[in-house]
Amino acid sequence: MTLSRTARWTTGWLLAAAWALSFPLFSSLEPHRLWGWCAVAGYLVAAWTTLFGHRRAGLAAALLGAVALPLLWLVLTGQGQSEVTVIERSGRLLLESGRLYVDRPAAVQEYTPYLPGMALLGVPRALLGGGDGWVVRLLGDARIWCAAALFGCLWAARRLLGGGPGRLLPVLVASPVVALPLAVSGVDLPLAGLCCLALAAAAAAGRPVLAGAALAGACALKWTALPAVAVAVALLAACRGGRPAVRCGLVAAGGTALLVLPGALLQPAELWHQVFAFPTGRAQVPTPASSPLPGHLLAELGLWGWYLTVGLLLAGGLAVALSLFARPPRTVVAAADRLALGLTLGFLLAPAGRFGYLALPLLLVVWARSVTPPGVSRVVAGSGVPRPRTASRR
Repeated sequence: MTLSRTARWTTGWLLAAAWALSFPLFSSLEPHRLWGWCAVAGYLVAAWTTLFGHRRAGLAAALLGAVALPLLWLVLTGQGQSEVTVIERSGRLLLESGRLYVDRPAAVQEYTPYLPGMALLGVPRALLGGGDGWVVRLLGDARIWCAAALFGCLWAARRLLGGGPGRLLPVLVASPVVALPLAVSGVDLPLAGLCCLALAAAAAAGRPVLAGAALAGACALKWTALPAVAVAVALLAACRGGRPAVRCGLVAAGGTALLVLPGALLQPAELWHQVFAFPTGRAQVPTPASSPLPGHLLAELGLWGWYLTVGLLLAGGLAVALSLFARPPRTVVAAADRLALGLTLGFLLAPAGRFGYLALPLLLVVWARSVTPPGVSRVVAGSGVPRPRTASRR
């Protein structure tokens, strides 16, 4: 028996409420607990109003309870995950000395596990000075700029694809996948937005330079964006030919070097220890990213377990890379799915990780379908006009 659309939406909001309730019940982090209570209320109201046929009102309630209220409260009261402070500190150090990393960090909070591009999101707080008014907190908080980067990239991607209003996008923002990180940290949202923009630029009208620039921006934030370069290049190569693919790769490599090399040359040892060794569990201070995922469980068995999970991680990456040669993606949906698969394998097999990292591949999968009308594939074509989906184009 098939559930009605109203029943499906109501069930979805109830599941979101149940998931959000786990945070105030089990999390020890106060920002997570506060978000959980606000989100539970928003999702329950959304389920109630949707049950009576008011889906738009339900979506508005979810956005208010899971996004707007907790985000504003946490920003204005100066609460959030440590990532927010880390980004803002990087921006301050960049303006004061050109350096990005604390020398010889002794505590978790002193590590900066991001590439130099992330510091740019902390610059607004540094420019606003040390004031503590609500304007400074609102306009200087790194979460606001992370959110602005995400929404700006999604808007640009939808324009490139020539899609409709994207009805699933507000639902995606209201869902725990985006709402939680948006409220408490925001650190992975710019990377997700730039990956979406890169795939849209590669697929919509074959714009290799724009795709490469977006990829450079993503790779300058976190090295986990590297798989997106391979997917975008494969998409262009399959649908536009070798020259656009090479052009995209060169722009991505050159732009990344331009953004990363100055910081790497200034503090090479700290960049290596904080950006690569710390997230993989090889620094002197253990990383707090210790969710019981397969890679972490293997790494906990000892040095041989760490090498084993790294080997599995490399094997998984090689398998995804070979799949790009054997069956390259030809649509936005296929490219997003392949990138999501690669990232999921990476997060599951990494020596250290968090369940929250899996929100990025889920966001990619939902985004691609939100900008692609049912029955239509956004295929690279000379005219940029969408074509009907066929089995051979997957």
